[in-house]
Amino acid sequence: MSNNNNNFWTDSDIGILIIRITLGGLIFLHGIHKVKTGLEEQMGHLAAKGIPTFFMYLIYISEIVAPVLIILGIFTRLSAASIVGTLLVVLYVAPFPLMAMGPHGEWAIEIQMFYLFIPLALFFIGPGRFSVRPNKSGNWLLD
Repeated sequence: MSNNNNNFWTDSDIGILIIRITLGGLIFLHGIHKVKTGLEEQMGHLAAKGIPTFFMYLIYISEIVAPVLIILGIFTRLSAASIVGTLLVVLYVAPFPLMAMGPHGEWAIEIQMFYLFIPLALFFIGPGRFSVRPNKSGNWLLD
């Protein structure tokens, strides 16, 4: 047992690890779905907004590669930034009613907001102590 005052139940690094595993796992499932079903529907949304459809292939980085890196705690901030960027594009191109309420009183886009703000928080927090390569880069953006 160490002499520091960190208690297992109040260790913020454990909380960050839980957030990383949860976010990474859930986003990765979205990526796997796109691998299995293709990107045609999403490309249609991009084309309708005048965005070149080849940008859609970047989704594989933010929904396959980035979640794995987040779970491992490698390049967490850059990976989180790629997910934030993806969600900003999703909010721009997808036909979401921004101020609508759902049938159970929830904000109609609350899921999208979780997927936007959780990686944004990870961008600022970083990977925490429990990562494959904890704080070895010397550059906060690469942690």
